[in-house]
Amino acid sequence: MTGGEIAALIAAVAFAALVVFLIIVLLKVSKVIGEVQTTVNEANKSISILTKDADSLLIEVEGLLNKSNATLDDVNGKLGKTDPVFKAIGDLGATVSSLNDSTRNLSSHITGATKKTAQAGMVSKMGKTAVNMNKKRKNKKENV
Repeated sequence: MTGGEIAALIAAVAFAALVVFLIIVLLKVSKVIGEVQTTVNEANKSISILTKDADSLLIEVEGLLNKSNATLDDVNGKLGKTDPVFKAIGDLGATVSSLNDSTRNLSSHITGATKKTAQAGMVSKMGKTAVNMNKKRKNKKENV
């Protein structure tokens, strides 16, 4: 064998080893790509399910918000109807307070009048006693 043939043989063996190495690498890459494809398919399925669930949840949340808004409007309307009641209660409180003040004033006037009447009664008794004493004294003088 000549030197050119040996070099060609070495090149052919090296090329065969390279091809075998590339085949092994390509098989491994193919296996990894298959696994990645499976993972991507599972992720797509999960995303599809989550999207459907999210859509359902969004519809339910929107319905709840609409019901909450309606309930809040109803409560606000009913509270607006109670305003006159609270105003009437406030007016009634002011009237009762005014009545209490008038009752106190009347009570103090009656108490004052009672005291004056009692004093007048005492003065009247004292006057009668004085008149009676004066009559007795005059009667004594006349009898003497």
